[in-house]
Formats: sequence, C-alpha cells, structure tokens
Amino acid sequence: MFTLIRRLWSRPAPTLPDEVQAQLADDLPWLRRLAPERRQRLHELTARFLAGKAITPVQGLELTPRQQAMIAASSCLPLLEFGAEGLHGWSQVLVYPGAFRAHRSHHDAETGVVTEWEDELSGEAWDQGPLVLSWDDLLSDLAEPEAGYQLAVHEMAHKLDALDGVMDGTPPLPAAWQKQWARDFQSAYEAFCARVDAGGETAIDPYAAEAPEEFFAVTSEYHFSAPALLAAEMPTVAAHLQRLYGPSPIPEGGVSDADLRG
Repeated sequence: MFTLIRRLWSRPAPTLPDEVQAQLADDLPWLRRLAPERRQRLHELTARFLAGKAITPVQGLELTPRQQAMIAASSCLPLLEFGAEGLHGWSQVLVYPGAFRAHRSHHDAETGVVTEWEDELSGEAWDQGPLVLSWDDLLSDLAEPEAGYQLAVHEMAHKLDALDGVMDGTPPLPAAWQKQWARDFQSAYEAFCARVDAGGETAIDPYAAEAPEEFFAVTSEYHFSAPALLAAEMPTVAAHLQRLYGPSPIPEGGVSDADLRG
C-alpha cells in the first residue's frame, strides 16, 4: 500500500505536447496575446483539464483531440490566477452541437403553484455536475473574440462561484476582499437592474440582470472579450475582475499583458 501511495504522490503532472501547444496558438486568437509565463500556465492547466475531465460530445457531435484541446484551454482561461483549484468538484464536459433545450420548473411556496417551461441554452454549469457547452457558440466566440461573449468563461465563472457551496455571484476569496467584492458587486448589480427595468439601453448584455450569479458570469465574459467597455461602464467591477483573473488578453482600448512584455 505504501508503495502505491508513493507512486501516486510522485506521479508527474500531465504535460501538453509541443504539437498541441502550436495548434492552440493557431486555433485560439487570444492565446498569443498572453505573456509567456501566463501562456505556460495555461498549457499546464489545459493538460490537467484534459487528463482529469471527460469531454463527451452528444447528439451526434464528433470532436477531434485538437477540438477537445480548444475546449479545455478556453475553459482554463479564467483560472490563470485562481489556479487548478477551479477544476475541483466535477469531472465531465458535455458538448452539444448547438443550442439545447432544458426543462425547468418552479414551485411557488406561497401559492403551491408549479410552473414548468423549456429554456433554450448555449451553456450550463451544474453545481457538482458537468459543464455543458454548445460547440457552435464556442466557435462563434473564437470567430469574434472581442464581441463581448465568451461562453466557456461564462460557465467557468459559475463553477468558480459554486466552489464555496453557494452560487451567489461571489467566488471564494480572502475575507476582506470578499466583503468588499460583495458590497461593490451588489451596488453595481442593483444599479444595472434599475437601468434594465426602466427600459434603458445598456452597453452590457441585459442578461446580466437575471441574477447576481449571472451578473458575475456576464461581466467575466466582458473582462476577457471587451475589457475597455467593461471598465467604462463598471469601473469598480472591472477592477475586481482584473484582480481575480489578471490582465485580459484582449488589448481593446489599451494593451494586453503580452504587449506589456514586448
């Protein structure tokens, strides 16, 4: 038994072959914009993801190993500063060809009425269950990396949010920062909801007003795809996300971390 334990502890960390690294650089428009050390960190996280998660295509979809690496790297982008802890608690990625339908129900405790409906989704993140993604939407995000949408980032933000056992728009953070985060995000969320409820146009996707956890996930997408817009609309939120995720690889309105390194 002790020999087995020693073998498990001494097992080398998975690595990403040079060929796969080169393919990712061609396939992911934002990857070359990462500073070298962060690019290496992404490769390490991607290797862990591929070794530890089952990527399962459904509804007749087929994915090559190269495409699976794209999914893994895109999902690891929000973990560059947070680290591999963000991969804990789940083991599978379900990938649909496109948008998929999910059955929903709500029980009103006061009236006893149960309401049922169907949602059309491009992604979903279950608390202790799989990550669910639409392949078509992932490809659309890669085709327009600065359009404000990053499906894998959105769903991984939910996974980070759920790590403390409550999906409420606040990932696990040091106590002092968590208190400041909760105050600032709640204030920004309420102000944004007021604008949406009043029928005003918003530069940020109004879906962010659905719930605090969606506000966190949507603004996370903007950090990685339209950081200048997010900073202009919600500077306090943008500052928190910069601290959580590190510099955005998109240099829109400024410079990326790779540009800073030359």
